[in-house]
Formats: sequence, structure tokens, C-alpha cells
Amino acid sequence: MQVQEKNRKEEQELVKILENYEPTRDNLIPILQEVQGNYGYLSEDSVERIARYLDISQSCIYGVATFYTQFRFTRPGNHIVKVCLGTACHVKGGAQIMDELTRHLDIGPGETTPDYRFSLERVACFGSCALSPVIVVDSKVYGRMTPKRVKKILKELE
Repeated sequence: MQVQEKNRKEEQELVKILENYEPTRDNLIPILQEVQGNYGYLSEDSVERIARYLDISQSCIYGVATFYTQFRFTRPGNHIVKVCLGTACHVKGGAQIMDELTRHLDIGPGETTPDYRFSLERVACFGSCALSPVIVVDSKVYGRMTPKRVKKILKELE
């Protein structure tokens, strides 16, 4: 019963989002951005509903959405941990930071923990080389990371 109620609520929220846009293909990207901003990702149901609203195929939507790296099709974790593996971070131990995170979270880059608490991502560069190695958790930057500090940060978030 709760699942049906949640699905109905999500459908109503999606309808409200769509009502803000004219049903033209020109609005596809803004709609996708708002839907993902609201839910954190683009679900199969939302893609299907958007396709009907805009009178375009789902494959067209997937074609556009997969072109841009900003869109995702799987639910992200409540906390998104991004590890910089650019040159400066790599030289100063970025790979060890990533190893510690994969060990502690038991997931690899691009994956989400089964309980949806954490997602782990690899990033080429944050532009914070003076603070290397760097991770970003949600929107907070942590510089001069060590495996020990990684454990402490994750413990605080758990």
C-alpha cells in the first residue's frame, strides 16, 4: 500500500513539473533537469511519462540524456562521494583514497551502496590541486585526505 501511495505521489509531482512547460521538444532538457533535480535521477517511469507528454519516443529521450554526463538513470546514494584522480591528487595518494573508500563502502566507482546511503564517483579534476588529494562529499570539499580521515568522514555521515 505504501509503495502505491509513493508512486501516486511521484506521478503527481511529475505532472506538476510537466505543467510548467509547453509540450514541445525544445523543453526536453529543462524538463529532464528539473525531474532529475527533484528525484536525483531519471527513472524509467519518468522517461515514459515525459515521452508521452512531449509526444516523442523514449529512445529519443535516452539518446539526448546519455549524451550529457549530468543525467543519471539510477538512484544515487544519499551522500555522493567524489574522488579526484587528477595528476596532483594521483601523485599525492588519490588512488589510496579511492581504495580505502571502495573497501569501506564495498562498492566501486560509479556504484551505490545497496542501502542507498553512498554513491562513489571518480573525477578527473576538481581544480583544487593545492589541497591534493581531494574528495568532495555532497558539496563539501575535503583536502589533504588520508585513508584515516576518509574513515572518520564516513563515520560522521553514517
